[in-house]
Amino acid sequence: MPKYGPTPEYKVMTKHGAPMKMNEAHETALADPILLAKIDRLFACNVGEYISLPQLVAVGDQSSGKSSVLEGLTGLSFPRDSGLCTRFVTQIIFCRMQNLTDREISASIIPGPGASPEQEQKLRAWSAAGVHTLKTSGFSKMIQDVHEVMGLSTGPDDKKPTFSNSVLRLEICGPDEDHLSVIDVPGIFKNTTIGPTTKDDMALVRNMVERYMANPRSIMLTVVPANVDIATQEIIEMAHELDPTGARTLGILTKPDLVDKGAEDKVINLIENGSTTGQLGWVLLRNLGKQELQDGLDRDLKESAFHATTTWSRVSTENYGVNALRTRLKELLTSNVRRVFPEVRVELAKKLKEATKAFDALGIERSSPEQQRKILLDIVSRFESITRRALTTDYGSSDIFNNHELRLATMISGRNSTFAKDMAVRGHEYNFVSGDGDSEDERQKMSRESRNLILSYDATIFKSDASRKLPDAPDIQEMLEIPTPVPAPRSFGIHTWIDQAYSNSRGFEIGTFNPTIVSTLFREQTAKWPTLGMGYVSDIIIIIHQFIVRVLNDICVDNNIAASIISLIMDELTDRYRLAQDQVKFLLTVEREGTLMTMNHYLNDNLQKCRQNRIGNAMSMSTTGDSEFVEVVRLGDIGQAHHMSNQTHTVNDIHDILKSYYKVARKRFVDSVCMQAADYYLVTGPQTPMNLLSPTWVNDLSNDKLAEIAGEDANTLRKRRQLRKQIEDLEAGKNALAS
Repeated sequence: MPKYGPTPEYKVMTKHGAPMKMNEAHETALADPILLAKIDRLFACNVGEYISLPQLVAVGDQSSGKSSVLEGLTGLSFPRDSGLCTRFVTQIIFCRMQNLTDREISASIIPGPGASPEQEQKLRAWSAAGVHTLKTSGFSKMIQDVHEVMGLSTGPDDKKPTFSNSVLRLEICGPDEDHLSVIDVPGIFKNTTIGPTTKDDMALVRNMVERYMANPRSIMLTVVPANVDIATQEIIEMAHELDPTGARTLGILTKPDLVDKGAEDKVINLIENGSTTGQLGWVLLRNLGKQELQDGLDRDLKESAFHATTTWSRVSTENYGVNALRTRLKELLTSNVRRVFPEVRVELAKKLKEATKAFDALGIERSSPEQQRKILLDIVSRFESITRRALTTDYGSSDIFNNHELRLATMISGRNSTFAKDMAVRGHEYNFVSGDGDSEDERQKMSRESRNLILSYDATIFKSDASRKLPDAPDIQEMLEIPTPVPAPRSFGIHTWIDQAYSNSRGFEIGTFNPTIVSTLFREQTAKWPTLGMGYVSDIIIIIHQFIVRVLNDICVDNNIAASIISLIMDELTDRYRLAQDQVKFLLTVEREGTLMTMNHYLNDNLQKCRQNRIGNAMSMSTTGDSEFVEVVRLGDIGQAHHMSNQTHTVNDIHDILKSYYKVARKRFVDSVCMQAADYYLVTGPQTPMNLLSPTWVNDLSNDKLAEIAGEDANTLRKRRQLRKQIEDLEAGKNALAS
């Protein structure tokens, strides 16, 4: 830590170069020291970066005499070396502390906005404490150290910046100090110099000065030489633009000793009567020149003697001299702080609340692999819990199920039902001859039920006669079955179709038929099964996929995490989706291309029903009876009912066998597809897509993968760092106000 202690080089000096008696109090002490001290602590906490704080800001160009004004106010000997001119903002704070017997000076740096964490740490680490003396040479040495720690240029070729946004904070405490805080900003300039300054520096300084002047709670001390045309000074124009009424602009005129003879009246009239520059008026100061400083003249005596001359004595004492300036600053600063302090307190609390809310909105910090792994473990744990409740219809346990599309068991059950009904109503090419319970009226009823179920299932579905009922999921669209219209079966012509097939395949059989004809007819009768089966499994895949995506988006702290998880597991997801599709294809191959086979006794039951119904229907044409309670068939008509050609008999037999087997096979196929392809591979089996997300999956991720999925992007990291710093500063400011 730098020490600028009591050595011969650092003897305490007065404002005008003579040794200072530390028990000499200023004539005027500013009021409300507690409020002023709190405002100073807010500056020290860097709160001024987030809200406008009441302050006195000294502004002017590089040749206005601003440093001499500050020297007169503070008693510090500001360096006049051109290489050490003001190249950063300096906040000078005076604090009266009765427990001290001597003046103590401490220095620190408040990092400017945009400083990196490393730069901020370096700047905050620098300080100079326990300083009791600070004359010109000591001040120059400290400013050189500040230039170095701020990384400012010290030579024409070092390619370092000339100016800094950071703030040098000088705190001067003593038993006789005024409670006063003044901010000195670099002087604006219009001409660059070779090496030290550039046009970019010119713009940077102007923007810096303008930023401090624009603070609506600041009092601007506009320092202007009296020997120039004041109305044309750039700093006056800037002040008028930012403070049109002049309610917070105090003019300070310097260098009256350089005013041309005969021009004094114009300056005096400006001071005494005011002008368009504002309501706060002007104060005239006579500072020491370079030679007078070298000669060791007393500043206050020289200023008093100058006022005593015939011409300048016309300026009232309220508007002349550094003591008058102190009095004016006392009034302005005290009234300004009293006026805006309640606003500052409210605005600080509001900014802190907003920053905390914005920080919380970023979610849990996830910069380290441990943090990232913990977040992902929490995500998969919540995902598993929601999936379990979705499959057991425990919908009342979470508001997430207010979205009915996440009621997974219900969605799948509904789609199973529409698949079964679609297969029953539209799965065959030809309608079988009715008579065994599958009447046309019943088929139409099933069709209506199917349509109503589909319409209640999803308001955005395809037509009820389509193979697919749900819209595409864009990220897996290429693997889904294309929605295809499934026409209704042909109502008539099944016997003609069977007869033609039989005629085209008959051999030398006597009273029988080639058994392969049933396989051929079955394959043609089930031509819509692939479309319906693949459409069904595609819809189940969509339901599962959208469930995974929507749940992840709901539970992830950041949508980017959800997107990254989906992206990482997409290949495995599609592999598992294809397993279900492959199972449907396998079942289609077995049913349509394999040996027709069943151990189900309902085949014979159905076949017997078909034959009995045919005989019964035929004989019903010959029924008679002698009362309403008795129906009889004449024995002679029984033979007639069985009388038909061999080919007709064979066609009828093939129809009955095909119909009986088709009904058994259809129900078996529907059950197999729903149980094996959908349920086992997609819903409840050991290797379903939902089971991809597990603690084991998280623990197997490398650190690079963890960062890829759960790591924060550069913008979030930067925003989190800024908000954390803002919250820390505002919390410190809140504590400062409470103390």
